[in-house]
Amino acid sequence: MSSEHLTVPVALRDNPYDVLVGRGLLEQAGALSTKVITPSRCAVISDDQVAPLHAENLLASLNNAGFDAHLITVPAGEASKSMEMAASLCDRLISIGLDRKSVLFALGGGVIGDLAGFVASIHYRGIPIIQVPSTVVAQVDSSIGGKTGVNSPLGKNLIGTFHQPRLVISDTTLLDTLPERIFREGLAEVIKHAVIADATMLATLPPARTGDLSQLIADNAMIKSRIVAEDQFETKGTRALLNFGHTLGHAIEAVAGYGTLSHGECVAIGMIAALNLSVSIAGLPQAQADRVKAIITACGLPTSVPGDLGEDKILAALSRDKKFDRGAIRFVLTKELGTAFLSNKVTLEDVTEALRRLK
Repeated sequence: MSSEHLTVPVALRDNPYDVLVGRGLLEQAGALSTKVITPSRCAVISDDQVAPLHAENLLASLNNAGFDAHLITVPAGEASKSMEMAASLCDRLISIGLDRKSVLFALGGGVIGDLAGFVASIHYRGIPIIQVPSTVVAQVDSSIGGKTGVNSPLGKNLIGTFHQPRLVISDTTLLDTLPERIFREGLAEVIKHAVIADATMLATLPPARTGDLSQLIADNAMIKSRIVAEDQFETKGTRALLNFGHTLGHAIEAVAGYGTLSHGECVAIGMIAALNLSVSIAGLPQAQADRVKAIITACGLPTSVPGDLGEDKILAALSRDKKFDRGAIRFVLTKELGTAFLSNKVTLEDVTEALRRLK
């Protein structure tokens, strides 16, 4: 395996770190991690789908580098992102002797990254975590930026913390083992980045699975890292731009039942609504909206809400979303592909009409 990799800095003032992207990095994870943290007793948190494929290589790499590594697996899927699971994991870490000098490794997709990151933020009031993302959505988005969290029955990611990783190791060979549906859902976040920050990336979509995706992953990681560095705690409005397509997307995901529609599939549906609202409210040319819609379809992502999801329930879930600010809807729109802004002009009636068009 090649030792070459691309390095994307996340230039935070207090907790800077790097995102490493390339093929064959899993076997080097231990050595790479020793550059940012002293080897200690550690735990690898993964799920029962990813662990059989990749945990052995990661554990071997860590142990060879001087870590005392223990594997903990949880059931795959959004149901594991719960307070009950977080508490159970903390108990397990205590039982195997992980203290405040220990470190966690998150090996998996967005669910594992969010869950393990949350556990790391509260175990002994905070221990280091290194993210080893295994999916497209995790490598381009969720492993970067320090947002951690679990779901509430009332909404997605409503319980969480900011806890930056010490390092992100994105081995793009892990993407080779993804089921087609899981691969495709990650492309929704790539499309989102293209719409809000780099329209030239649209010409590369959908990507061929047979090629090396390292440059595409690194380009997306750079977009995410720049936005995070500018607005780490989402207080300036810049980081909120990453929510393009997520406002309705999260509400649809909650009502459908976590795991029924994937996160990326719901974001894709939400982006259709955001594009329609961008045309009617922000003046986005219809041709640009149609171009993105065609790419969403070409990537194998859904463009409409399943008929059995009730409009009232989706709107109720929307009202509980973090993107509501003192009762007002904060909706990310685009006037021109490659740019985005946070609008306060989107009314509940606008959202209702957009939702109806999704049917």
